[in-house]
Amino acid sequence: MTVNTRALPSEFCINVDAATWRAGLPPDVWIEGFPTGCVWRADVFDVADRWRRGEVPSRALAAVVLAWGHGSNGYGPYRTRTVLGADPTGEKLDRALAALRAERPSERDLQDAYIAFRSSAHVQGLGASFFTKILYFAGYRRGIGGVQPLILDKVVAERLPSEAGITSKTFNWRSNEWISYLNWAAAQASEPDHMEVALFAR
Repeated sequence: MTVNTRALPSEFCINVDAATWRAGLPPDVWIEGFPTGCVWRADVFDVADRWRRGEVPSRALAAVVLAWGHGSNGYGPYRTRTVLGADPTGEKLDRALAALRAERPSERDLQDAYIAFRSSAHVQGLGASFFTKILYFAGYRRGIGGVQPLILDKVVAERLPSEAGITSKTFNWRSNEWISYLNWAAAQASEPDHMEVALFAR
């Protein structure tokens, strides 16, 4: 058995049919050459790196993240197309994610981005379970530890201990709850996303 050295501990790959996604999305957003079949977080981080360098737009980053997030769900391309249609120029995505292009986004940057997605840069159809996926890939910096953006969805929320600070098991988490979760994860591991992956895979 071959070990994927790019995979995180406990991570399993997500099945993404690139042809289906390419056909179901606006022609300007799909990243040519994005893997098809078994897709790892590292593959999405490769696109995020290109986004930070200004090589791909925020809409393309969002499309790839949502494809990874939905995987083989048949409604994924439709829901993603709806999200992208609600922000056709990418202005809202750009505004929410701007500070995450920095070398090391601060905790304040992360919370402001979360708040933006819930208010001034809200994109219809893009709830916390998926915009935290975008925040994770856009803002996580591997190898530096500390408070980092992490995915928060219903599965993770239900499995977090009370000390993580998530008081609601629904999708209406407040920004301070998300930040509390990030601080809890940072205290548990030098790579905080290992905690999130382990919770999801449990």
